[in-house]
Amino acid sequence: MPKCTDATVEFGRVGRRVVQAAFDGGDIVSDGGVLLLKRVDERLGLTRAAALALGDGRRLASVQHDLRSLLAQRIYGLCLGWSDVCDHNVLRSDLVMQTAVGRAEPLASAPTLSRLETAATAEHAAVLHDVLMQQFIASHAKAPKELVLDVDATHVPLHGQQERGHFHAYYDNYCYLPLYVFAGQDLLACVLRPSDRDPASVVSALIKRLLVPLRRAWPKTKIIVRADSGFCRPRVLQRLERWRVSYIIGLQKNSRLNDQVALAELALAEQFSARRSKQRMFGEFQYAAHTWDKERRVIARLEHGEQGVNPRFIVTDLPGSPKALYERRYCARGEAENRIKEAQLDLFGRRASCHRFRANQLRLLLAALAYTLMINLRRLALQGTELAQACTATIRTRLLKIGAAVLRNTRRVRVLLASAHPMKHVFLAAAGALSP
Repeated sequence: MPKCTDATVEFGRVGRRVVQAAFDGGDIVSDGGVLLLKRVDERLGLTRAAALALGDGRRLASVQHDLRSLLAQRIYGLCLGWSDVCDHNVLRSDLVMQTAVGRAEPLASAPTLSRLETAATAEHAAVLHDVLMQQFIASHAKAPKELVLDVDATHVPLHGQQERGHFHAYYDNYCYLPLYVFAGQDLLACVLRPSDRDPASVVSALIKRLLVPLRRAWPKTKIIVRADSGFCRPRVLQRLERWRVSYIIGLQKNSRLNDQVALAELALAEQFSARRSKQRMFGEFQYAAHTWDKERRVIARLEHGEQGVNPRFIVTDLPGSPKALYERRYCARGEAENRIKEAQLDLFGRRASCHRFRANQLRLLLAALAYTLMINLRRLALQGTELAQACTATIRTRLLKIGAAVLRNTRRVRVLLASAHPMKHVFLAAAGALSP
């Protein structure tokens, strides 16, 4: 870090000793754990694959910072909690960040990183999605028997004059509505969409795009799409059936569905009156909305408690008992919502402050690449430690935010990590697990 000559600040006394502080410590950094991210990135080849996929159309004779270094700098910064491009005007001089990126001179400035984002195109988004898919397939030593794709939408609030920003009455603000697809903890797609479109309008096209590499790599794997009622559209169901993709999708309540379960709800009401405890019941029936081309299996979960009746419906072509399908299959989709929170909140996927829509899509994908890096750090290096199930924000705070002094000369770079750091045993275990 650059040396500073700020005045000394007094913080009282400890016994006879005066407590003083000043920003004159020299090359001391706060992100010593970034070296673990460097190891994970080298193991995965993530930023190198992203740079190769994007291609560098700049005039190479005038380039100081290659594309891989720019991507690594931006992605590592997100993992470390630096959400804004302007943070890199100072971070570019951070010696441990330079070391992690693989350079021994100042990194790119904020304007350089901004030009990277504002130059984004639709083709860039497509090839980075291919990188996410390649990383997912490579993380499996053998083909899985079954793959559940969790589809969900969320909102990104807007506070400026961003392209294609529209007011959404449900969220009561201007926003984008990105569409996420997860397979377990792995992020396969994050497509930025304007909020004036139906969340289900692009889901079948997105699933079709994902099916091509998945079936090329694992032709015998059973693929299941799981989503809430916002994605239950006739065209989606028809296309999934045509593509031999199973599904378990929420179904919005309506008068016809309520009529189907009216007698069962009366029975539950009587049981609740007699026992004064919440009552539940599961059942199934064949049902077709007026816009459907045929009847499909619908599972009903009925519940009666202090607040009255609370029915839920799902449509599926999966075999199994109604209770098992609802509780073990459908309700498990809640885990994808936790993963979205990690990608959006912990890794700043909501920072859509660029004017251009494509630039904001690139920012969303940079957050997705940072998410991929962090979950692979957890998967490859933290198994068997107290951080094995930790979320991204916890890993950052407890493992990556380590104070260190950096000594660099012509022969070596020494990173002197804080001796009293409480997670040093985890850091050493992770470094050992990631060693070549």
